[in-house]
Amino acid sequence: MTNTSDFTERLQKVIKYYDETASSFAEKIGVQRSSISHILSGRNKPSLDFVMKVLHTYTEVDLYWLMNGKGQFPSTPKKEQLKFSDSNPEESTEFVNSNNSSEIEKIIILYKDGSFKSYQN
Repeated sequence: MTNTSDFTERLQKVIKYYDETASSFAEKIGVQRSSISHILSGRNKPSLDFVMKVLHTYTEVDLYWLMNGKGQFPSTPKKEQLKFSDSNPEESTEFVNSNNSSEIEKIIILYKDGSFKSYQN
């Protein structure tokens, strides 16, 4: 079981990293402000739905890091993150890479139903 106080600290780190207030964070992930307040105060434990909304909205948040503190946050360095347009994420495929001579090692395609395909060079 996840330690609630540790989860709360990691959630606060996510909110601070994105320069959000608890209110704006709640609005972006689609929950009531009171839900965030109750989780941050330790009154309520986060639901699976809550965790999934955080992961869906903030792709740099890793599930294992958020739940157990294992791994890192953000999950990828900023210079390697994919940049999506706000209007339609599927249309933007710009990838920032400081080393243009790099070879592709692996491509992973994630589908909305949770499945994926992996292609390795």
